[in-house]
Amino acid sequence: MTTAPLSAPHATTVGTTKAALRRGGDARGWHWGTGRRKTAIARVRVHAGAGEFQVNEKDMTEFFVEGRDQKVLAGVLEKCNIKGKVDVKASVLGGGFTGQAGAVLMGLARSLLSYDANLEPTLRANGFLTRDARKVERKKYGQAGARRRFQFSKR
Repeated sequence: MTTAPLSAPHATTVGTTKAALRRGGDARGWHWGTGRRKTAIARVRVHAGAGEFQVNEKDMTEFFVEGRDQKVLAGVLEKCNIKGKVDVKASVLGGGFTGQAGAVLMGLARSLLSYDANLEPTLRANGFLTRDARKVERKKYGQAGARRRFQFSKR
């Protein structure tokens, strides 16, 4: 019994995957990045523009009212020397303000990496591409919380 040689069924479509398209930007010139932090997920897109920064269709300063969150997100663009040169649009859901800010930060870094690969050393050196894996520890049965115990009674 002879068998036919195996061939790649999708050999003609190699390089046209979604990831390959996103590396060079989509059809409209947007570069995408996904960020996660705690339970928040952010989808961030970047393209050349006048420096607009919108989160959930609001201005970044209107969405993130904490100065520290605004400073961190603006700091990414400043350290890469592209502040005012790109438009950023992010949609974020889940989590609280801190988690959402962290998710947008990571998504922004990933989309900037897709936008310009030469920014990778700067983004890596500042820790923008590293995911913060800390999450809330779950409550255990027989205890008052994750680590807090009920008061011990000898008698």
